[in-house]
Amino acid sequence: MNEHGLNNQHSVDWMPGRPAVITIAVAVFGVLGMLLVDHGPWTRAQVQTAELANYKTTGEAARAAGATVTPTETRRALEPVVPGPKRVEPPEPLTQ
Repeated sequence: MNEHGLNNQHSVDWMPGRPAVITIAVAVFGVLGMLLVDHGPWTRAQVQTAELANYKTTGEAARAAGATVTPTETRRALEPVVPGPKRVEPPEPLTQ
């Protein structure tokens, strides 16, 4: 025994695996907590059919709330025109 009243041989036997057990326990409780929060009875989706909903599109709902709905600008071409001179093809090699 040492001055603190602990037996060093006994403490060496169970101490190396203890951090792994604590880590696994924290991970299990964390996963269970996430499952409870994400899939609990209070997180059910409230889906409305088209007959029950007030508006069929987001635009209709926005207009009813007084918002101005403007269409998005058109998309750019895949490859925009590069300013400056156009590139030329390399000359064909001479055949003899």
